[in-house]
Amino acid sequence: MSTISIAPHRVAAPRATARPVATPARRSSSVRLTRRGRLVVFLLASVVVAAVAVWLAAGSAATHEAGDATAVTVVTVAPGETLWDIASDVAAGSDDDVRGAMERIQDLNTLDGSVVYAGQQLRVPTTD
Repeated sequence: MSTISIAPHRVAAPRATARPVATPARRSSSVRLTRRGRLVVFLLASVVVAAVAVWLAAGSAATHEAGDATAVTVVTVAPGETLWDIASDVAAGSDDDVRGAMERIQDLNTLDGSVVYAGQQLRVPTTD
């Protein structure tokens, strides 16, 4: 009988010959910015964007039309007083609806809601 022995045998992969790899030609630009230069360009662009935003947002609320000359008095809000209380006083003197008086006071004072604070000065329409 014969004996067969199996020994590990490594077959080396053929090595590729090193060929020079062609690198793409780099275009030379006329402007190269350093880190500080990029920061300056970014900040300058940010300032321009902010200036344009302020310019667009700061539009005047005035119109070319003449407004009605409403006679007003200045009322200081007392502690615990609400806009409804003030509007009901105004409505009682002018035989107007309280809700209508509230809307008129909100328009005169550019209020977003009905919240008023103690010490706040409000313009209210006067009754003639």
